[in-house]
Amino acid sequence: MNHVPLPSGKLLVTGANGFIGRLLCAALINRQGSVKAAARNAGEAAPNIDTIAVGNIDGSTDWSMALQGIEVVIHLAARAHIMRDTAADPLAEFRKVNVDGTLNLAGQALQASVKRFIFISSIKVNGEATSPGRPFHADDAPTPEDAYGLSKREAEDGLRELCADSTMEFVIIRPPLVYGPGVKGNFFSMMRWLDKGIPLPFASIQNRRSLVAADNLVDLIITCIGHPMAANQIFLAGDGEDLSTPELLKRTAAALGKRARLLPVPTALLAFAARCLGKTAAVQKLCGSLQVNIQKTRSMLGWRPPVGVDQALRASAEHYLGVRK
Repeated sequence: MNHVPLPSGKLLVTGANGFIGRLLCAALINRQGSVKAAARNAGEAAPNIDTIAVGNIDGSTDWSMALQGIEVVIHLAARAHIMRDTAADPLAEFRKVNVDGTLNLAGQALQASVKRFIFISSIKVNGEATSPGRPFHADDAPTPEDAYGLSKREAEDGLRELCADSTMEFVIIRPPLVYGPGVKGNFFSMMRWLDKGIPLPFASIQNRRSLVAADNLVDLIITCIGHPMAANQIFLAGDGEDLSTPELLKRTAAALGKRARLLPVPTALLAFAARCLGKTAAVQKLCGSLQVNIQKTRSMLGWRPPVGVDQALRASAEHYLGVRK
C-alpha cells in the first residue's frame, strides 16, 4: 500500500455500489478516511457508509446534498462499455451519463468549493490497440475509436476546460481491463471456461496486454487523493507486467487449480471464424496487443503496484470458486 496521507475533509465516491466503488470505499474506511457515497438508490452502496441517493446521472442530476462538506470527489459512476449495445444512438446515450453527467457534477463541485476532482476514465481514450513494444503513454494524443471511448475523451476535455484557471484541481486516471474478486463480464467468462476445462484455440497468439488488478487501481486512486504532484495530471494505471493471452490463460488456470487446454490455431483462421460468427471485436481483444506505460505514474507519484499479477489472479479465482454455479 502506498501511504500518501488522506486529506482531513470528507470524500465523495460516486458509483459506490460498483465493482471498484465498493472496494474503494472499504479501503478508504480502512485508512480512516471520511467517506460519503453516492448511488442511484441509497440501499445499493456498501453497508456502514453515509450514502446519498442521487437517482439517474445525467446533465440535470442535483448533487447539492451529496456535495455538502466535500473536499475531494472520486467520480467512478459511468455508463460502461457495452459489447452488444442495443441503443438506437449509443454515442448519445454514453454522452448523457459520461459527458453531461460528469460535467454537471464537476460544475456543481466547483461551486461547492471542492478542492480536487478525480475522474476515472478509460484507456479507450488512447485507443483500442498498440503495436508490440509501443505502449500507450499518458500524454499521447487521444485516438478513441468507439462511442464509449469518445464519450470519456469528451468528458476529460470538458473537465480540463472547467478546471482551467479555477480553484478546483482535476486528476484523470485511465485504466485498462480491471480484474479482481467479483469481476464480471469477459474475465468471469474466461475463468468459467478454464474451470470447465474447455479447449481454447489461443496457444499461437503472440500479443502483449496490460491489465490492472482492482486492488492496484484502488491504491492508485487513494494515492491521487492527497498527492500534490497529482494535481491537473493524467495517469495510466496498470500492474506493471504485460501478459500474452496464452500466459494470462495459463496463470489464471493455475490460480483456479486447473490446467489450461490451449490449441494452436493460426491467428488468421481465428480472425476468419470471428468474422463469420460476428465476434470480431471480442477476438481482436484476445489476439491483439494493448500495452500501457505507467512510468509517469511511477515517477511523478512514487507509486508502485502493491499487488502482483499472480496474487491478484489467486484472489479473483478464490472469489469465483466461492460463487460459481
